[in-house]
Amino acid sequence: MAKNIITGQKIAKEKLQRAKELRKQMTPEEKMLWNRLRASRFSRVRFRRQQVIDGFIVDFYCHESGLIVEVDGEAHDVQREYDAGRDKALSRRNLQVLRFKNREIRENLGEVLSKIAEITSPPNPLSDTERGRKN
Repeated sequence: MAKNIITGQKIAKEKLQRAKELRKQMTPEEKMLWNRLRASRFSRVRFRRQQVIDGFIVDFYCHESGLIVEVDGEAHDVQREYDAGRDKALSRRNLQVLRFKNREIRENLGEVLSKIAEITSPPNPLSDTERGRKN
């Protein structure tokens, strides 16, 4: 079994095929974000793209942090109820969903990455001084 994948779920062959297609057909904004998240380049955590979780295909998934990152294009403006229900279903697995609009990624990629880092970065260990020790 592969590491860092949601286990215990049955995935229809059609969903797996669709996820593979979506990996090949990423939007420019998804590509921008993926170039920063891929290969553990970001916060030393691993992200997967187009991961199937409970029948949903999520844009980016970090198992270690329990984080899903969604890139919302114009289609999401008319499917807010669907997205809310989907987010609620995913939260039942104790997963956190962050959504970013295409424009946010194009214009403020640094800010988007900072928000993701807040969740994925491990806490910094305290220095001796911060722990109350004297040199």
